Amino acid sequence: MALWGGRFSQAADARFKSFNDSLRFDYRLAEQDITGSVAWSKALVGVGILTQDEQLTIEAALNDLKLAVLENPEQILQSDAEDIHSWVETQLIAKVGDLGKKLHTGRSRNDQVATDLKLWCKQQGDQLLMQLDKTQQQLVSLAREHQHTVLPGYTHLQRAQPVTFSHWCLAYVEMLERDYSRLTDCLKRLDTCPLGSGALAGTAYPMDRTELAHSLGFGSATLNSLDSVSDRDHVMELMCTASMSMIHLSRLAEDLIFYNSGESNFIELADAVTSGSSLMPQKKNPDALELIRGKTGRVFGSLSAMLMTLKALPLAYNKDMQEDKEGLFDALDTWSDCLEMAAMSLVGMKINEARTKEAALGGYSNATELADYLVAKGVPFRDSHHIVGEAVVAAIAKGVPLEALTLAEFKEFDVLIEDDVYHHLSLDETLAKRKALGGVSPVQVEFALTNAEKRLEERDTSGISIRSARLTDLDDIERMVNYWANIGENLPRSRSDLVKAVGTFAVTEKHNQVTGCASIYVYDTGLAEIRSLGIEPGYQGGGQGKAVVEYMLRKAEQMAIQKVFVLTRVPEFFMKLGFRSTSKSMLPEKVLKDCDMCPRQHACDEVALEFKLNVVTKQ
Repeated sequence: MALWGGRFSQAADARFKSFNDSLRFDYRLAEQDITGSVAWSKALVGVGILTQDEQLTIEAALNDLKLAVLENPEQILQSDAEDIHSWVETQLIAKVGDLGKKLHTGRSRNDQVATDLKLWCKQQGDQLLMQLDKTQQQLVSLAREHQHTVLPGYTHLQRAQPVTFSHWCLAYVEMLERDYSRLTDCLKRLDTCPLGSGALAGTAYPMDRTELAHSLGFGSATLNSLDSVSDRDHVMELMCTASMSMIHLSRLAEDLIFYNSGESNFIELADAVTSGSSLMPQKKNPDALELIRGKTGRVFGSLSAMLMTLKALPLAYNKDMQEDKEGLFDALDTWSDCLEMAAMSLVGMKINEARTKEAALGGYSNATELADYLVAKGVPFRDSHHIVGEAVVAAIAKGVPLEALTLAEFKEFDVLIEDDVYHHLSLDETLAKRKALGGVSPVQVEFALTNAEKRLEERDTSGISIRSARLTDLDDIERMVNYWANIGENLPRSRSDLVKAVGTFAVTEKHNQVTGCASIYVYDTGLAEIRSLGIEPGYQGGGQGKAVVEYMLRKAEQMAIQKVFVLTRVPEFFMKLGFRSTSKSMLPEKVLKDCDMCPRQHACDEVALEFKLNVVTKQ
């Protein structure tokens, strides 16, 4: 049933419904719509629309729905709902009856979709930051490996001056650094919450919008209801950032395609990112790079379409704005895919160092060095430029490089040229002289490379903060613990147990929202166990599990605990963090008693692992 049907006496035409409905693409906002709905239900308690018990019932139903969506998001598309908001509300009402009809009180689909989209953008932005970082890391690694590999530098696709492969890599590191900076700034600007703005004039219920914004992980609430529901600056800015980054990736792709060509033969791409020809068996085509180059226009097109959609659009919400999502989803998906392929294309690449050096020596790329040599002898640069041009013509006529001319031949162009000219024309000297900041000298390349490595090492791409748990975190902790207990990954824990143990918990936060937890239990033997490790569904894979386990290990070390263990069904995760196998028989007896609560106690498949800490004990 449509959310707006009371005003109408006839059903919408099926063709209009198909044209109008957005569920086929905005189903991707299901997780965000549910998250926003939970926060809204809590806000409704504060203004007396829902009781505490009603809110808990709604929240439990919405969390169940969220888990079902995460397991199979495609199920949403089987519905004939108009949009994701209608689908979530219909599902909620099916679970809790008429109580679910209260949830939309004081809220409009206008502020709802604006909030959903911003939540999605924040989540996608974090992932894209990590991918930009990964691509930069790969470029820096390649630059370190080929720090002394000489490469011809080009202008107008003509050999100009020699550079190094490392210097070339670092050029793209700088481009991606600007992309990273732009995306970071964009995420800061979109960190405002529109929820509570209503359709356009604000909500009629006196709720604390700042508190509501913080509960959703936003830095603040928006300040004008008209702007809140009609603002799509963040959509355009993300598309613009994606477009500029795609320019950089396309240029990277084009360089590598050229270097990989038979005419250049500078590199050979790995088999993993190339394909063959259906006709010509000798071919090895750089398809990944060509697709990056080709998909760039697709991202540009999404930005152009969005700019035209918003041009001269009156306040506040208009149905035109439904066009924001398909282009945004496609642009960011494409950018993400291309970042991944760019990073992959740099792995396993073989550099033909002999060929790159040969090319760098050709094309009279040391002509500028001869001009600078004459300048050092007192010849004005404009005159030296003309003299060297004549020398190059003579060398071309002889079919030899500049440095192959005899001293007598050089003196025909200028009597100031002496034997020391050959040192200045050497490849090593040509590179070494570029000592100014940003130059290609080995000293400057090492400086740039070291700075890039340090910058990337110090960068926190996770957006994760970790702290000790507070009583106000109990709802979040209980929800996560119960979720993982229900699917058999953790032992169940009662509310009263969690209240008593809250001091042993740590939580992770992303954008001020609690999204992970774990506790540490100390036995009287001095052994400690990491328990109740859980990440909010939908936030797995972002490094939070690793971060909270490492936090617990540091805490154990501060307590002078020598050994920490876990019982787990995912030993690979912990072994990557340094845990090693141990026998359950070596664990305290109380551990085995706790297993009585486990529903799998008669078919236990948990593995015991331990981590030994470097704790100095007093003698």
